[in-house]
Amino acid sequence: MKFGKEFASQMVPEWQETYMNYNYLKSVLKDVLRSRQKNESPAMVSTPKGSLKRRESLYRAFSGLTGRYRGSPRKNEDEVILVRAVEREGSEGYYQTMFLMPAEEGGEYELVFFRRLDDEFNKVNNFYKKKVEEVMKEAEELSRQMDAMIALRIKVDKLGAEFTSVASSEPSTSASMVHHVNDRKHGQSHMDVIQEVEMSSERDLEDENRNRVGKTTSTKEQIGGKAYLEGFRRASLEILDHVKINIETPETLVSTLKGVLGNSKSNFRFSKQEMRKAEDLMSRAFTEFYQKLLLLKSYSFLNSLAFSKIMKKYDKITSRNASKDYLKMVDDSYICSSDEVTRLMERVEAAFIKHFANGNHKIGLNTLRPKSKRERHRISFFLGLFTGCSIALAVAIGVLVHARNILKSEGRYRYMENIFPLYSLFGFIILHMLMYSANIYFWRRFRVNYTFIFGFKKGTELGYREVLLLSSGLAVLTFAGVISNLDMEMDQRTKSFTALTELVPLGLVIVVLLITFCPFNIIYQSSRFFLIQCAIHCICAPLYKVTLPDFFLADQLTSQVQAFRSLEFYICYYGWGDFKSRSNKCLESNVYKTFYFVVAVIPFWIRSLQCLRRLLEEKDIMQGLNGLKYVSIIIAVAMRTGNELNRGMTWKIIAAMTSGFATIASTYWDIVIDWGLLRWSSRNPWLRDKLVIPNRSVYFAAMVLNVLLRLAWMQSVLGIREAPFLHRTALIALVACLEILRRGIWNFFR
Repeated sequence: MKFGKEFASQMVPEWQETYMNYNYLKSVLKDVLRSRQKNESPAMVSTPKGSLKRRESLYRAFSGLTGRYRGSPRKNEDEVILVRAVEREGSEGYYQTMFLMPAEEGGEYELVFFRRLDDEFNKVNNFYKKKVEEVMKEAEELSRQMDAMIALRIKVDKLGAEFTSVASSEPSTSASMVHHVNDRKHGQSHMDVIQEVEMSSERDLEDENRNRVGKTTSTKEQIGGKAYLEGFRRASLEILDHVKINIETPETLVSTLKGVLGNSKSNFRFSKQEMRKAEDLMSRAFTEFYQKLLLLKSYSFLNSLAFSKIMKKYDKITSRNASKDYLKMVDDSYICSSDEVTRLMERVEAAFIKHFANGNHKIGLNTLRPKSKRERHRISFFLGLFTGCSIALAVAIGVLVHARNILKSEGRYRYMENIFPLYSLFGFIILHMLMYSANIYFWRRFRVNYTFIFGFKKGTELGYREVLLLSSGLAVLTFAGVISNLDMEMDQRTKSFTALTELVPLGLVIVVLLITFCPFNIIYQSSRFFLIQCAIHCICAPLYKVTLPDFFLADQLTSQVQAFRSLEFYICYYGWGDFKSRSNKCLESNVYKTFYFVVAVIPFWIRSLQCLRRLLEEKDIMQGLNGLKYVSIIIAVAMRTGNELNRGMTWKIIAAMTSGFATIASTYWDIVIDWGLLRWSSRNPWLRDKLVIPNRSVYFAAMVLNVLLRLAWMQSVLGIREAPFLHRTALIALVACLEILRRGIWNFFR
């Protein structure tokens, strides 16, 4: 792989604009090469490669065998560039390169190259310096929080006392578990705890702070199976008098209800279980902080390597020796010479190993350092097996339909009215999972850090293979159930169908629910529980703080309206219908019609409540407008449902008007707000400044598809109840599948 592609593949996506623009500098060097080739004489062009260099070397002055001083007069004659640091207003450490041979033919192109090279280097160097300053501030904050946690740990474990806490915090990258109040007033010098925990003996203590008087041994006390340094800092327990401990996150249902009821009581008992929760938050904070340090270290290495590569290309093209002087400047600059990140990484490792890994070096480093997820062969094997079986079963269904002439059978209408809606539920779920697996594949291909965006626990997130495995396994069960229910004719003696086969769809639903809520550590337990947690947050909206996974899941549910209606049909069919004779009177029940409307509105109502919660918390007017958009969709869905259940011209006109308005608003929001496209002032016309996909036509195709697929509701307004070879229920299922496809496209660009 060429360096340019390797360089791009290892970039941090969020920092992509701050890396050295290697491809651009290569294009400038191509201009230099074309200029030099253009200015070469015909004699030089016809000279065999290497002979010119050899001929020139025959007439060069001989400097002697004992010349060892690099500062000889000959150096000034061979100098090509002069690199120096200059003072510029508003920027520190600005480096400028002076090209000493601009009068040569093609020298103006080389002059442009060094100007652009300086711009790129100063951009990289200043960004790195800014990020190092940020992590140093975060390290100081992390140290203060660690001070309080160690003191609290000693307090809880040693004295067995329970500490009073105030529940008003949330986990974040800086682990805002503790907050200091006027601690410096009591003379508490904030020596970095990360440095402190590295000291395992009094000798280390004396080396770090020679003014402190101590003995040559440090006192360790074993408390609750963990080693703590007691007496190491006698003032550590005093810090608890000036700290508020917050371990109950504000997105919980209890904390929200307490806020609504106005319960200002803050005298909660602080137990060891809460202590473990606090330790878990601090452990996550250390891990995330360490990951950021690794990214900064990688940023420094990749950019320094890129400058080395580009200067070697310059030397090769121009036959000069300018890289030596320029790379010396790079080595002496802040990005290469500073060791704050390395030292901070060592301190974080020591602190984490001591306080969160019980001194186990291997476990501590394995937790801190990222681990590449292993591709398991059994996943590929079962994926191929289930995919092949599902394809074979789908073909078998087609053969059976053709062999039995089912499409012209008298029982086909009864089948489509009663059995097809039951199995279409699984079809919606499988299609949505297939679209999600495609999303994961393309997110990874275009380096979208979806695991971080969604907040998945590292190493437990599902890849596209795992999602495909689950969808193909469900497809096998579904197709097998369809084959078992393909009997179209009733038994003439009993006028009924086999009860066992008629219960197959209900059995599949029960199996899926049992697997989803299974408490055992099988079939991706962490992902299932994460999904259940997000679903609970959606159901209880707006009582929970709205996070990205919550409203992203709620958006998925808005595209599964027909699946919710299928679940409603399950209850009606197996609860009040006669499944043994494949008959039901659901559409004749007013209760069913009412819930037919309610279940279609629930997902959009959830999203509107989430927008209301975000409006109140974030004071962002855009969230209010987004909530109004979902209210307009609720009205449109209600009118379309009314038109579907109560046919009439008035219902049709109202449904068309409300649906048209909701479609225009939703389409604009999708393309302009969610996708960030249609920016007339963008450097990419009518798109956006930063494009993940290099092919711009993909964005325009996605916009057109979004509009067309959003118009799928027109079939209900236009009165299209059936199509050739398609029953009414099949047409409804097809329209629902189009909405799921639209949602899958939306997911990627969102």
